Amino acid sequence: MPREFHRSQRIAEEIQRSLSEIIRLRVKDPRLDKITVTEVKVSRDLSHAKIYYSSFQMDVDKEMLAEGLAESAGKLRQLLGREMRMRRVPELHFEYDMTLEQAQRVTQLIDEAVANDGPASDDPDNS
Repeated sequence: MPREFHRSQRIAEEIQRSLSEIIRLRVKDPRLDKITVTEVKVSRDLSHAKIYYSSFQMDVDKEMLAEGLAESAGKLRQLLGREMRMRRVPELHFEYDMTLEQAQRVTQLIDEAVANDGPASDDPDNS
């Protein structure tokens, strides 16, 4: 049983690497120019792959990205099959990864909290 986990993990990593390269070099859809594949999770039976993606542009239209990926899914799967030489290529399911946006929001909140605290009063001469 443990070998199956390692195999699916290796396949997920290979899908991530290959799919990133395919999107960057072979897909001509301008909607997909600025995306990156952040993570891939493959089902135990290797029939489905959940592809998490993000954009380099923070103000990008997420629906437009989802449309572009949905329209390109068949072609991406075909190219992935050729690249990886798998007998059965998993069905690709795309999901936007919110991690980067959430990290920026937390950073913004911390910056605001620090700014609202004012200067530090650690200096005893300022008392």
